[in-house]
Amino acid sequence: MPLSALVLLITAGFIHAAWNIVAKQAGGDARFAFFTSVFLAVVWAPLGLWMAWDIVPGWGVQEWAFIVLSGILHVIYYVVLLRGYRKADLTVVYPLARGSGPLLSSIAAITLLGEQISALGILGIAGVVLGVFLIAGGPGLLRAAKDPVHRRRVHVGIFYGLLTGAFIACYTVVDGYAVKFMLMSPILIDYMGNFVRVGVLAPTFFRDRAEGIALWKKQWRAALVVGVISPVSYVLVLYAVKLAPLSHVAPAREVSMLFAAIIGGHLLKEGDRLQRLIGAIFIAIGVIALALG
Repeated sequence: MPLSALVLLITAGFIHAAWNIVAKQAGGDARFAFFTSVFLAVVWAPLGLWMAWDIVPGWGVQEWAFIVLSGILHVIYYVVLLRGYRKADLTVVYPLARGSGPLLSSIAAITLLGEQISALGILGIAGVVLGVFLIAGGPGLLRAAKDPVHRRRVHVGIFYGLLTGAFIACYTVVDGYAVKFMLMSPILIDYMGNFVRVGVLAPTFFRDRAEGIALWKKQWRAALVVGVISPVSYVLVLYAVKLAPLSHVAPAREVSMLFAAIIGGHLLKEGDRLQRLIGAIFIAIGVIALALG
């Protein structure tokens, strides 16, 4: 993996961990996702529309099909993620989602897109998966907890984490294919796909406008932060895909767990910091192996 791709992924990882913590603290639902999509569309309009002016008119059915599919997959991913955050701990949902998604993405890239990976790369993926497992709770996830309430919360976190990961894998492969093989702009994939997200999510706000407005007043600041910084992290990842194999980039994205394990555990006080720090070290080693492999 080129050094430039690794730098892009480290930067994206920090930004990704930051906006996920903000989203967790906001405690929002699909309407929060709608708010962030609106802010994204407005704030990034100058860049998005400037880039789209000459390129988008030349798109055909295939390009628009990928934009629509990408937008829908991102909506489902984000709504499932937010639901998981409301019902379980970030330090269970987030690492399981971020670990299972890239693992599935790498498998798809190797089997469907014909990418090659070395033995060192395979060890790197294994290191990332092990690190994610430790951050998510390690053996405690398998034993769960003696307290029935906490055990149920852990089980719910596992369910939503893995479900989110499945949708991460789906949109990663779709967007990765569009960038790498169709040569579509990473910025335009995310920005134009966001209009699909706005259209799909709008009914959740207008169905009960009074409650929607009340939530807006409480959550608009967090939604603004997420809407401004979240596209930066993903666009950086898509640019990394242009420079390195998707099977390497997808698991290397989990460098974000280094930041989530430290920042999230401290801010949200979800415990097991030592185990999660060890997990973060495994992820770091895995990412280095992927970079070298």
